[in-house]
Amino acid sequence: MNILVCIKQVPDTKIIKINPKTNTLDRASAPAILNPYDAHAVEEAVRLREIHGGKVTVLSMGPPQAREAIKKCVQIGADQGYLISDRRFAGADTLATSYALYKAIQKLMKEDGVDLVLCGKHAIDGDTGQTGPGIARRMDIPPLTNVISVEEVDLKNKQIKVHRKIENGYERIQSTLPCLLTVEKEINEVAYSPLPNMIRAARYNPIVWTVDDLDDVDIKQLGLKGSPTIVGKMWPPEKSKGAEMLEGDVKAQGEKIVSILLEQRELFEMKEGVNE
Repeated sequence: MNILVCIKQVPDTKIIKINPKTNTLDRASAPAILNPYDAHAVEEAVRLREIHGGKVTVLSMGPPQAREAIKKCVQIGADQGYLISDRRFAGADTLATSYALYKAIQKLMKEDGVDLVLCGKHAIDGDTGQTGPGIARRMDIPPLTNVISVEEVDLKNKQIKVHRKIENGYERIQSTLPCLLTVEKEINEVAYSPLPNMIRAARYNPIVWTVDDLDDVDIKQLGLKGSPTIVGKMWPPEKSKGAEMLEGDVKAQGEKIVSILLEQRELFEMKEGVNE
């Protein structure tokens, strides 16, 4: 079973800051990490490979430093990784990104074939959740989004059963293979990497392709030229008025919250008494 996982290197949004002059993300203020949802996608791919055999390949688009995200995937258990990196990919929105990844997938399919594609639910720096379904649309395969568990894979009959989140509950879906899954974090726990994986990842060099290494690429669909959407403006949310930052340890904070609630209840009761 050949499984492909599309991953992205992103800035750690727990640390990243907003540039007050430009109102844009200050990417230099935070370390680059493997997108957390993608880590769960890789973990699930490794789990499925252990059950059904085969190979796990990761694919990413980004600058040369995105090699580190691919090496992290190898540490989790991926067999090999590819990075498409070229200045002509720069500035891509989700439409142009899905096109570039699709052209790389086409090349990979000629070499090994692909039975299943996995992606994280979304990237934490964009939160659109559009790239995965965009790849599925270009590949003309079913997209199953917000997957929380893979119940069964039937390679003989080329079928898969999954559970997924929907707005007001859950669904159990059966699909033909190949298909594309976008996964939630709750699909699994990313295990600690064994030492052999860590050593292999440290030594591993991902395969890097440029635009010229891909076949039949329409340059007009890449990067800024192929991106019909742009970010017009970005700004941080307004600070809550009247908010109070609680100091001290958990016990002290708990006591302060109780005190505030009791005070608010007394004020409410006094107000109700006046109204009567």
